[in-house]
Amino acid sequence: MTTAAIRRFAIPTPEELIGRARGMVPEIRSLAEETERNRNVFPHIIDKIRDAELLRTCRPKEFGGFEYDGEVALKIALTISAACPSTGWAVNGAVSNGRSLGHFPIEAQREIWGSDEDPFTCACFAPTGTAVPVDGGYRLSGTWSFASGCDRSSWAKLGAFVTPPSVTPPYEGAFFLLPISDCEIIDNWFVCGLAGTGSKDIVVRDAFVPAHRVLLFSDARSGTTPGASHHRNPLYRMPLLIHGASMLASTAVGAARGALDGYLEMTTGRKTRGALAGGQLPMAEFATVQLRYAEASAAVESAELILLTDMRAMTQKLYDGEEITVADRIRCRRNQAYVTKLAVQAVEALNASTGGYGLHLSNPVQRAWRDANAVARHVSLNWDAVGTMYGQHAFASSPAASTSLATPFDRKEQEHGRNSRSRRNPLADLVLAQRGADERIQAHAYRAECGSFA
Repeated sequence: MTTAAIRRFAIPTPEELIGRARGMVPEIRSLAEETERNRNVFPHIIDKIRDAELLRTCRPKEFGGFEYDGEVALKIALTISAACPSTGWAVNGAVSNGRSLGHFPIEAQREIWGSDEDPFTCACFAPTGTAVPVDGGYRLSGTWSFASGCDRSSWAKLGAFVTPPSVTPPYEGAFFLLPISDCEIIDNWFVCGLAGTGSKDIVVRDAFVPAHRVLLFSDARSGTTPGASHHRNPLYRMPLLIHGASMLASTAVGAARGALDGYLEMTTGRKTRGALAGGQLPMAEFATVQLRYAEASAAVESAELILLTDMRAMTQKLYDGEEITVADRIRCRRNQAYVTKLAVQAVEALNASTGGYGLHLSNPVQRAWRDANAVARHVSLNWDAVGTMYGQHAFASSPAASTSLATPFDRKEQEHGRNSRSRRNPLADLVLAQRGADERIQAHAYRAECGSFA
């Protein structure tokens, strides 16, 4: 009998779970460089995560979980990510799936959690596959990238568009849940950031997915899911991206926290090595070094505060029986991207002052710098895309805003017409056309977040 099985007679407190995560930090940190070289989290670390019951943090009590809120999950995520962002990224997704899989129909939940195995899971949100309806379910095919932790997973949650033969685009999007044995894993994860996450490609060829293992994007986005109707705890009405994208952002923030600790440790006691002048001077006495540390620590503490405050506020709304509005969701999305931006600013400030030591791949500050920048590449955390979505919502909601959500490019064309456009410099036409394309993409993302598209 495992330690976790023995413990299950008593539900651990949030503090106990966070303490268990903290207890694993020394080993996880010591393996960070080796985890990168391995391109994957080590199996024995996953076993220890499982044995510490961290995968049960957000899982419904009906299936042996603890039903703790997002704040507990975030504190666990921040702790592990500070030790090793690659381990944090893979584990954070699996912990978060304890909530997101609770959105699926209850039959799917029983299938995943009906035994005592504590399955590790992975997810690919981007709908890069297609699902054709058939009797009793769908035939799923496609290729998905960035399946973090897929080598250690038992189940995969994959985004795809439902493409009935008689229907034309835009198609309805959904998540499809299937055993990892139905997937082919392509070993193509050779990268410079989050290198130890094992975020390989997954290929599925005409796999049958029963209807009870399907969750519509529209339901997940709004929190009106079959699982939310089944479970009494209002936490399962949390819109998917409020919880999920916050857990993603926590990896960058945790990485920046780890960089702060590493920077302080490596700089304290270090002296300059000038051959002629300026040698043997304590680095910690340089004003620039002190300012870099102050700037980075302020950014990290601000990011942690924003992330946790938003999660508390949204959780409280659910407990109070209030609706989480589109405005709430978009504000949280803005803040998730912004805390990621703060984390990147923090590691940039620290890494720029590490000198020649910062070139070594073993340097924890440099690793955090690469990892935080990798997190910031995620589309849900890209500041330009998400920040623009928030701004568009703000202006569209103002009394003077047009209800058409026309882009500036659309309005300029309406005002000047084709004749005036032809008189401009061709290069200016090209720049304006690209700007218009960008704005249309942003408008589509905004409408999708607001629920105008499935």
